[in-house]
Order: sequence, then C-alpha cells, then structure tokens
Amino acid sequence: MIRGRVLRLIVLYSLLVAVVLTMLIPLMWMISTSVKTKSEVTFQGGGWLPKKWRWDNFGQVFKRTNFSLNYWNSTFVTLVVTFGQVATSAMAGFAFSRLHWPGRDKVFLAYLATLMIPSTVTMLPDFIILRELGWLDTYRALALPGIFTAFGTFLCRQYMLGLPRDLEEAAMIDGCGYLRIFLNVTVPLSYPVLATLGILTFMGIWRCFDWPLVVTFTEDMRVLPIALYTFQGQIDVEYNLLMAASLLMILPLIILFVFGQKIFVEGIRLGAVKG
Repeated sequence: MIRGRVLRLIVLYSLLVAVVLTMLIPLMWMISTSVKTKSEVTFQGGGWLPKKWRWDNFGQVFKRTNFSLNYWNSTFVTLVVTFGQVATSAMAGFAFSRLHWPGRDKVFLAYLATLMIPSTVTMLPDFIILRELGWLDTYRALALPGIFTAFGTFLCRQYMLGLPRDLEEAAMIDGCGYLRIFLNVTVPLSYPVLATLGILTFMGIWRCFDWPLVVTFTEDMRVLPIALYTFQGQIDVEYNLLMAASLLMILPLIILFVFGQKIFVEGIRLGAVKG
C-alpha cells in the first residue's frame, strides 16, 4: 500500500513538473532571446544562454519605435476600463441583489442573455455607433465600450446575494440611505470579488487585439498588441528586439500575477461558496 501511494505521488508530481516546464520553457526562451545579438538569434542560434548579454536591447525598443507611446496608450485604456468595469459591475450587482424593484429578475435574465452573443456579432454595430458619434481613433472608442459588462455584473450579483442583511438593516436604523450602504457596507465586504474582477479585466483588456485594431487607425493611438503586430515590419524582424518588446509587454501581467494570485484565488473560492 505504501509503495502504491509513493508511486502515485511520483506520477502526480512528474505530471505537474511536465506541465510547469511546458509553460516555463517558452518564457525562458523569450528572456534568453531578448538579451542576445541579432546574429546569435538569426545565424548561430541553438544555445540557450547568450555569449554577450545585450541589456540595451530593451532601450533600443523604445529608441527605434514609439513603444513608450504605445505603452502609455495600453496603460491608460486598461486602467480606465478596469476601474470603470469594477465600478459599474458593483453598482449593477448591488441593484440586482440587494434592492427590490418590479421586474428585477426578468431584467437580470435579459441582461445575462447578452453573454450568449459573440462579441464579433456586436462589433459592427458598435463600430457604426462610434463612427456616427465621431469617436473612432480616440481613447473613448478604446475604453468606453468595455466599461459595461454582463459578466462582471453576474459575478458581483452572485457574490452579493450571500452577504448578510443584518449589517444593512443596522445601517438603515442608523439613518443610512442606499448609497451609504453601498459604499460603506457592501463594497468593503465585496472586496475579494471586486479585486478578482479587476484582475480578470486588467488581463483581458491589456491583451485585447481585435477591438483596438478595428477602431484605431493612426500610429499615435496604437496599443501594445497592435504595436507588436506591426513591430516586425518596422525593425526588419529582429527577433531579439521583438522578444524584448514582448517581454516588456507581459511584465505587468507577471507582476499582477505574483502580487494578486492570493486575492484571485480567495475571490473565486468565496464566490463559489456564497454563490
């Protein structure tokens, strides 16, 4: 029995190590390539470690392209959409879970049904609306359509349904209205799910490619995914600089994962229990 248990543990950990390696090896190759010379990548290749570590590749990315502007565009749009989506989802979740009004559940089901519609179906109507408003190739076109989400509303609503009503009743006795109850009671108690939604939104918007490609045209409005797509033509496919740019792009996501994984896991766990 002991031998069988040890054998199962060996097989389990071997599988886990194999899965981890499949994820780490491409990242390590990217890091290694980003500090190599062009000749090492193009002609010699084969080796994992560079003969000479070229840390100035990262500086070349900013000098030879508008990468700093692209970085600012992505940062600004991602932060606006993240904070906006968390705020609107929290308010909508509060309205659908803690307030009682006629037709609430039917409206929620209709709102939830929009999740069944692929984004590619609504992309053309959204584009036409933004064109008529004169918002194409602006920050408004990049940010405003992503602020409202049925998924975030559903996530917040399911979590808030499990919050105790005793605190709300006590706040009402003290004279608090719905706004103060939302800000002082519901939002602090919903921190795990709001943080989880913020992490998911940040990662999704930061990597978004299709929508910025449709609504922006000029180089000044490019975000990082579009910049990486056009990067190859600008620098004649210098893969060392391309990998350096890719590493700079995923750096915020790595930092977010390192510092936000505990919050993310806690939000998913509590959401599953309360929902």
